[in-house]
Amino acid sequence: MSTDTLLVGSIPLDTVEDVFRQFGGPLGPSLKTMPDGEVGPRRHWISRIHYQVLAGHPELEVARHPAADDSGVERQFPRNAGDSWLFKVKDGVERVRFGDPGWRIGYARDAVNSYFVFKTLREKGELAKHLRFQVSLASVNSALPPRIFPNHADIARIRPGFTEAMAAEAAMICQKIPHNDLAIQWDCSTEVQDAYGAVQGFSADGAIERNTAQFRTLSARIPEAVQLGYHFCFGTLGGWPRFAPADLSATVELANATVEASGRRVDWIHIPVLPDVGEAFFAPLKNLKPKGARVYLGVVHHMDGFKQRIAHARKFLPDFGVAGYCGFGRVPPAEIPGVLKEHQQAIEAAR
Repeated sequence: MSTDTLLVGSIPLDTVEDVFRQFGGPLGPSLKTMPDGEVGPRRHWISRIHYQVLAGHPELEVARHPAADDSGVERQFPRNAGDSWLFKVKDGVERVRFGDPGWRIGYARDAVNSYFVFKTLREKGELAKHLRFQVSLASVNSALPPRIFPNHADIARIRPGFTEAMAAEAAMICQKIPHNDLAIQWDCSTEVQDAYGAVQGFSADGAIERNTAQFRTLSARIPEAVQLGYHFCFGTLGGWPRFAPADLSATVELANATVEASGRRVDWIHIPVLPDVGEAFFAPLKNLKPKGARVYLGVVHHMDGFKQRIAHARKFLPDFGVAGYCGFGRVPPAEIPGVLKEHQQAIEAAR
């Protein structure tokens, strides 16, 4: 039984060098790809896009900032969904446009800088030679969720331009980093919630097509030599899980449709797993059609129930890798050594 693992993305350490040394070294033999930890502003995932990209856009208005801290000092990232940034497309704007293609959203600049550190440490033998550099990118529908637009009509005005901006960002990353050294992962949270009918103001009817159409643009343009993965998520803003479905049925349906929409090979799929769930939660995995993609289950948490979750899952999906339920950007930094230890324990226990 394979015991490989996946790091979803974010790790709240100070620098990418810290991430590569503290996680890439110990876990390297069990990893296929290595993320840079999404350090700095990217630790706050889509909130970083909201305050660094949207808040200063001339075709948008800020309708609400996150509330200040207890001392009255500004906060750039929200405490929970009810404290998030809100935006309005300005009157008369039919389509929001983003300039400086390839660099505007900020992912490519960080990826190029982090890759230099990754390559340097690997050349020194401090990272395993087989590792690819992993870039985790927020999907369009998750970066621009309905909850940040009080007027839902604004979604159709901003998503097309942002989709092109993200496609250009991915293309720039592929231009600057050797294809055989690169892996790109799309992070999908709003998509999963929508598939279960958990997005306010939207029905689950039509949710699969509503959330997979973006990948016909985003993924089909990624060169075949670059590895491609998807992280599906139940959300962590305000605490994990942001919503807790009864089973994996809609997640599996969304994953199958996403693989089909990608227009190219998919190398891995990450599916989160809740604690304290029984066989019924995992049963939909028998309908998963990864088409050769490696499946990673987010079972590395609440370790007292780890082996039971593994046993339940294997009844419906005999072979899979292990991962956390999400990235760890919202985990207090003091707990990160424990997170690393849990991953090491999980790899050994899953053998």
